Amino acid sequence: MGNGAHLDSDRHALQRLLDELGRLPGIGPKSAQRIAYHLLEADAEEARRLAQAILDVKRVVHFCPVCFSYATDELCEVCADAGRDRSQICVVAEPRDVTAIERTGAYHGLYHVLGGVISPMDKIGPEQLHVRELIARLADGEVREVILATNLDVEGETTATYLARAIKPLGVDVTRIASGLPIGGDLEYADEGSLARAMEARRGM
Repeated sequence: MGNGAHLDSDRHALQRLLDELGRLPGIGPKSAQRIAYHLLEADAEEARRLAQAILDVKRVVHFCPVCFSYATDELCEVCADAGRDRSQICVVAEPRDVTAIERTGAYHGLYHVLGGVISPMDKIGPEQLHVRELIARLADGEVREVILATNLDVEGETTATYLARAIKPLGVDVTRIASGLPIGGDLEYADEGSLARAMEARRGM
């Protein structure tokens, strides 16, 4: 690559940063500008730490082969914890929902992350989710209750209804988190108190 190409690339460095930041969820053009200008004003070491943190998390974090939450060791911290109640599995849509429930301190069982929710509009059905793996985890009879903790929106309710129908014939109790959360609300944005009450007041399906 010649010097002219390098100069052209350098000239567009800020725009490339703005474009990449703008691709992040929840980051609009103004937020992207604020972050970019903060990085420009920061010293090189701060920018290097951020870049290294991003590279490190991509290198060491993977999906737990049992529950599909995030893990840095072979299993995630919850699956590896012998002190967890193995008679309960709480089913959530995404790994971030595990973090939200763990913050409450109100639940001490295991988790299963679906990797999304059923959404015909987006062409996502049960086959695209970790439903088969969930059913396999119920085969040994150790699990007595499955708590369905998908969001209380249309897709979350559709997913919960589908799972309840699939699990009930296996003789496992199926419960749904209570609507102490606002209808249409996301678990990850719920305060700990509301989410803890929704877990404690779960109802049978």
